[in-house]
Amino acid sequence: MEQKMEVIYEDEQLLICYKPAGLATQTSSIVQEDMVSQVKNYRKAKGEETYVGVIHRLDQPVEGLLVFAKTPRAADLLGKQLQRHQMQKCYLAIINRSSFPARGVLEDHMVKDAMTGRARVVDEDDPRAKIARLSYEVIEECGAEKLLDIRLQTGRFHQIRAQLAARNAPIVGDAKYGGTATGRPLCLCAYRLIFRHPATGEEVEFAIRPRGEDFRDFTSLPRLIPMKPDTRR
Repeated sequence: MEQKMEVIYEDEQLLICYKPAGLATQTSSIVQEDMVSQVKNYRKAKGEETYVGVIHRLDQPVEGLLVFAKTPRAADLLGKQLQRHQMQKCYLAIINRSSFPARGVLEDHMVKDAMTGRARVVDEDDPRAKIARLSYEVIEECGAEKLLDIRLQTGRFHQIRAQLAARNAPIVGDAKYGGTATGRPLCLCAYRLIFRHPATGEEVEFAIRPRGEDFRDFTSLPRLIPMKPDTRR
């Protein structure tokens, strides 16, 4: 079945889109569909210029929110927020480990292994290593599974997946990092974005509920996810 992005919000400066699990954010392949090509086609169909500023990415198996800039100036301003860690990116993840602490900060030194396409936690004296940091809280338990609310403080390659796997708590469905394959998308969703609008400078927030079926077992989701504020003013 063809996977399609969904526009959550749009104005003259930016697009907030939902990326389904399995669809790449951007790929060099001319035969593989990706978010960027779909956004370009969306803009072209509206008679607009097809410029798309890629601000950040999501792993192909991950679902969730992405912000794209519609002008170079908006891309520059949003990119600077990302570089300065002023853009808040929050995720929901499901793990299957009974002894995992209820909350904490995970800090590791990581490298990207180009041969395997995986990230690895390494010793801090590794010259290739970059610091990776996130905070999390367990917001609900369902049997042996735990639902984590995660706030990224850095944006390393496969960061959440690798940091949890390094603690013997791989994300459910993430076979690449030691999790059990379920035949369904891995249970990781970029559910909330908070940043300053590139035109007004006002803080805006966008949030969604995960679409993955494994998240349906958790009753906290309706209370957890706020309504998206009206930013069209």
